[in-house]
Amino acid sequence: MTFMAKHISVSIERRAAEVYEFASNPENLPQWAGGLGGSIKKVDDEWIAEAPMGTVKVKFAEQNKFGILDHNVTLSSGAKFYNPMRVFPNNDGSEVIFTLYRQAGMSDQKFADDAGSVERDLNKLKTLLEK
Repeated sequence: MTFMAKHISVSIERRAAEVYEFASNPENLPQWAGGLGGSIKKVDDEWIAEAPMGTVKVKFAEQNKFGILDHNVTLSSGAKFYNPMRVFPNNDGSEVIFTLYRQAGMSDQKFADDAGSVERDLNKLKTLLEK
């Protein structure tokens, strides 16, 4: 079974390499990714964030030249969520796209709320990087 997917994107007036450099640094997440909470720290080889849903582990794609920002979020319950995300050139600027999956049993309202959270996060990233 596949999940329903919604692609959420934002254009940023900044070179893709610069957007990737900022967004791929886990230490910058508290500045723009509200869904992962207000703090993140590296413990041993894992990134631990205090998120609205509790303490979570975040595992990021290895640094790469393709703009891949995919990450897994593992809840304290052990449930793991894969989050595809990319940054790529859009003329002199860039495009950032996040794919949000509708999880099994998720209500229409919860899915819409999650999409709204992702949109706010991407717009915050845009605002930070276009200063």
